[in-house]
Amino acid sequence: MIRILVVMLFLVFQIKAEAQKQPNIIFLFSDDAGYADFGFHGSKIMKTPNLDKLAQGGVKFTQGYVTDAVCGPSRAGLMTGKYQQRFGYEEINVPGYMSESSKFLDDDMGLPLDQVTMADYLKKQGYTNAMIGKWHLGNADRFHPLKRGFDEFYGFRGGDRSYFAYPEIPDGHLDKRMESGFGNFEEPKSYATDIFADKAVSFIERNQDKPFFIYLAFNAVHTPMEATPEDLAKFPNLRGTRKEVAAMTLALDRACGKVMDKLKELGLYENTIIVFSNDNGGPTDKNASINLPLSGTKSNHLEGGLRVPFLLSWPAQLQGNKTYDYPVSTFDLLPTFYASAGGNVSDLKDIDGVNLIPFVKGENKNRPHEALYWKKENRGVYREGDWKLIRFPDRPAELYDLSKDITEQHDLATQYPERVRSMYKKLFSWELTLARPMWMLKREFEKYDLDRMDRYRTPELVNKEMLQMMAPIKD
Repeated sequence: MIRILVVMLFLVFQIKAEAQKQPNIIFLFSDDAGYADFGFHGSKIMKTPNLDKLAQGGVKFTQGYVTDAVCGPSRAGLMTGKYQQRFGYEEINVPGYMSESSKFLDDDMGLPLDQVTMADYLKKQGYTNAMIGKWHLGNADRFHPLKRGFDEFYGFRGGDRSYFAYPEIPDGHLDKRMESGFGNFEEPKSYATDIFADKAVSFIERNQDKPFFIYLAFNAVHTPMEATPEDLAKFPNLRGTRKEVAAMTLALDRACGKVMDKLKELGLYENTIIVFSNDNGGPTDKNASINLPLSGTKSNHLEGGLRVPFLLSWPAQLQGNKTYDYPVSTFDLLPTFYASAGGNVSDLKDIDGVNLIPFVKGENKNRPHEALYWKKENRGVYREGDWKLIRFPDRPAELYDLSKDITEQHDLATQYPERVRSMYKKLFSWELTLARPMWMLKREFEKYDLDRMDRYRTPELVNKEMLQMMAPIKD
C-alpha cells in the first residue's frame, strides 16, 4: 500500500513538473483600438498602466501587423497561422455587408472546418484551452469554439454586442447573446469587459496545476460606445465619443491587469507567455480612436489599418524592456505558441507564420518575413523589405519607403516605375496561389473603405479633428 502511494505521489509531482516546464499562454486581444491610444505608444490621454507595465517587462514590436484590416479575416489568419485568403476567407463575415451574389450567406459564413486552429495544435501538446469574449468566426453551431479546440467558452459568437445585459435579444441576432459553454445563454450581470476578466481569472484558478491557453478576445473598444459612469468620470476634460473610448480603454486595461495580477498571486507569471495585440487599426470615425503617426484606419490598407500594438512577455525566457523593429504578424503567434509549448514547428504544415522567439532572443538576426501580403478583392498590398506597394482597381498604384515615411505621405511610384512593376508582378504571382473568395463585399462598402482611407490619410487633418474632440470642457 505504501509503495502504491509513493508511486502515485511520484506521478503527481512528475505531472506538475511537466506542467511547469510548459509555459501557460494568454493572448489578450483588443478590438478596434487605435495604434496611438496606449501609454506604451506615447498617449498622454489614455490610462493604460497595466499594459504599460507589460510593455516594460517584455518585448514591444514596433512593426506588428494583422493579416487583414477588418475583424473576421484578421481573426481567421490569427487562428490558422496563415493568410486567410488561401482558404477563401477574404471579406468580413457579416451577412448585411455581403454581396447578394455570394454563395455563402448567414450561418454558412465561418472558419472552414478543414482548417486547424491554434487551440487544436495546443490541445495536442496537452493544453487546456479557454476562449473568452468575441468569437466572430462563425455563428452556426458547427463553427462553435468548443468544436475548434477550446475546452471552455464564455462570450458571444458574432462581431459586436452591448457591454451590458440585453433585456431582450434583438430579433434575428442570436449571435449577440452571451453564452457560457454551448447553448447556455447567460447575459452579463455587470460590464462585459470586467466579466471577461473574471471568467479568465476563474479559469486560471481552476487550471493552475496544468498548462493552459486563454484566448481572451475583448470586444473593447468596438462600438457600441458604452462605458460605466465610474470610468467616464475619470476623464472630466474629454467629451463625446473620445471620452467614451478613453473610459472603455481604461476598463480594458483594468481587465488585463486583473488577469496578470492573478498570475502573479499564484506564482505563474514568470512562466506565462502573455501577448497583447489588436485585431485591426482603429476606426477613427466610429469610436474616435487615434492611429497617429500612421495614416489610415480600419478597413483600408494604409499603415493605420494594418499596423497594431503588439507586446510579448515571457519573463522566464525573454529579457524585458526590449524593442523589436522588424515586421511581424499575428499569424506568427500560432507557431510561436506551439514551439514554446514543446512542439516541433516542422510538424506544422501549410502555415505562413514563424516562431518569433529565436528572433526576439537575437538567435536569428534575419527578418522574420522578407515579404508580407494583404488583399481585399481587387485591392492589394505587397511589402518587400521596407518598400510597400498599394494596388487599387480604379486609381494608380502607390509606393512608399516605410523606413523613411511611416506616415505614407510621399508616394514614390512615379520615381521608381521599375520597382512598381516588379512588386506588382510579385503581388499578382502570390494571388495566383489563393482560393476564390467565399463571399464578396457590397460595392457601397468598398467605396466606404476608400473614402475613409482618403479622409484619414493626412495626419494634420486627423490631429485637428482629434483636438476638437479633446478640447477641455469650459465651466
